[in-house]
Amino acid sequence: MSGDRSLPGEEPVPEKADEAASWETPDIYGAYPRLTEDQTARLAEHGQRRNMAPDDVLIREGERCETFFVVLSGTVAVVEDYGTPEEHVLRVHGPGRFIGELGLLYGQVAFYTAVAREPGEVLVVSLDQLRHLVSQDPTIGDIVLRACLCRRALLVGQGAGFRIIGSRYSPDTRRLREFAVRNRLPHRWIDLETDEEAEELLRRFGVGPAETPLVIWRDTTLLRNPSNAELARLIGLPSLPAGDRHGDVLIVGSGPAGLAAAVYAASEGLSTTVVEAMATGGQAGTSSRIENLLGFPSGISGAELTERAVLQADKFGARISLPLEATGLHPKDEDHYVMAFADGSEIAARAVVLAMGARYRRLQVPGIERLEGTSVHYSATLYEAQQCRTDPVAVVGGGNSAGQAVLFLAGYAPKVHLLVRGAGLEANMSRYLVDQVERHPRVEVMLHTEVTEVIGREVLEELDVVDNRTGGHRRLAVRSLFVFTGAEPHTEWLAGIIALDSRGFVLTGPEAQEACASPEVWHGRGRSSMTLEASLPGVFAVGDVRSGSVKRVASAAGEGAMAIHFVHRHLGHSAVPGTTGTSAVAGHSDVSPRIRHKESAWLA
Repeated sequence: MSGDRSLPGEEPVPEKADEAASWETPDIYGAYPRLTEDQTARLAEHGQRRNMAPDDVLIREGERCETFFVVLSGTVAVVEDYGTPEEHVLRVHGPGRFIGELGLLYGQVAFYTAVAREPGEVLVVSLDQLRHLVSQDPTIGDIVLRACLCRRALLVGQGAGFRIIGSRYSPDTRRLREFAVRNRLPHRWIDLETDEEAEELLRRFGVGPAETPLVIWRDTTLLRNPSNAELARLIGLPSLPAGDRHGDVLIVGSGPAGLAAAVYAASEGLSTTVVEAMATGGQAGTSSRIENLLGFPSGISGAELTERAVLQADKFGARISLPLEATGLHPKDEDHYVMAFADGSEIAARAVVLAMGARYRRLQVPGIERLEGTSVHYSATLYEAQQCRTDPVAVVGGGNSAGQAVLFLAGYAPKVHLLVRGAGLEANMSRYLVDQVERHPRVEVMLHTEVTEVIGREVLEELDVVDNRTGGHRRLAVRSLFVFTGAEPHTEWLAGIIALDSRGFVLTGPEAQEACASPEVWHGRGRSSMTLEASLPGVFAVGDVRSGSVKRVASAAGEGAMAIHFVHRHLGHSAVPGTTGTSAVAGHSDVSPRIRHKESAWLA
């Protein structure tokens, strides 16, 4: 067995099986709740009891998990590298606990093995049966979802899962690490430059440094410099099924705007497909805490908000695929558009919703490029925070994202410097965040301050900063830099196809119609461009990618929902009694023949 790999604040897990058999991991952060007798009885109505003997494997690492287990008696250990010399116990669960984490909900492969450590009994519930029950019992749904999210975060923090071997100076290594981090995939990075384990693994697999980066999983699967799509398929991230590539609505992007559009489109009977180039949630998915979102008085993390929205879209039958990068758009006929993707595939749809969001601008200063992905980050998640427990860090930016990151990181790092080039925080940051940032004892706000150089060869050692009023320079000893300096849109592939503003954001409404290269397209339809409609009829833009949008999660979600109202108008659907807008419902003459009904549900 290997040494202890428990998280800070978690009791160390016994390494020997006989010790683990009588020991149960304490509940931390709500990750390991114990179901009540009533909740277990509710699940038992939809499942079957099964005896288990010592060493019975319930879930096997690397295989898709399609069963939900509740421990009724005995204990079950969650083990990584089961059956190998590196086997070690991550968790032990006793009666009332359930087995599974976030991958269980999406059909991903398991990142661990669940094995019985002593005789007992488990309740076996299929995912379809579980979803049916949860659709009727939101209390159980809340418990399961929150626990699965917490367990995934703990797995990520412990470095479980697959390994990425590569140089910190390699763009492909940074690409794979960013993809894994953004998709909350448990993994461990082994730096080719400094980690002795890297050399040992390269020898074991008979590959040279020139063939890196590598992805290694369970010492049985090796991918040489895989694409993001290849890594996604290995893990089981959602992809479009083969066959029909036509639908009513194609949504490009899965941030709050895109997911809201998916929920409303699918729930109103439209055949809905969502494609995403990087990770569900967009920038909001990387937020540590969103406290000003209506309906969440105690706040909600971007990851939890994202997973709830994804499950809700899945409930109504929306299809989600990633990573799938859009590269082109053109009309197929009067009623359809065709979207082309980087992998050569195409999807046709009667309406298109552009919800690609925007990405943080990279800081352009000397020395920064070689440290991006190692010491310089453009998001602040648990993965990065775990590396900041002993050293000061700096955050660049003056908006809400920077404020949320500062407060999150201050819970880990001993000191957080907030570098703001302006004269105050109030101009771009919400008042509630300003108050918390200014009061926090570990936070130093440095106004009129800009970074001029990043110093450090292998890791960040210092920042050279300048006071933009006096011109005076100062060195800050920090080990990580987090950058939140405004956004730029993902619209390079749309240039010349639809009208964009001077910064590349999509024009909509009257501005789009005025900038349209072919005004006759509107005259032929006998109408003007609708509020969220781009310069092509039936193409809509919502959220951060839209010119003039309010950069807030609530407004993005609202625009996503509103866009579907306009989609119905574009498709010629009329109002249906019992709805709040124009929609198509089963049995109505306006219904698309491609409507898919889905019985399973998580959260309404």
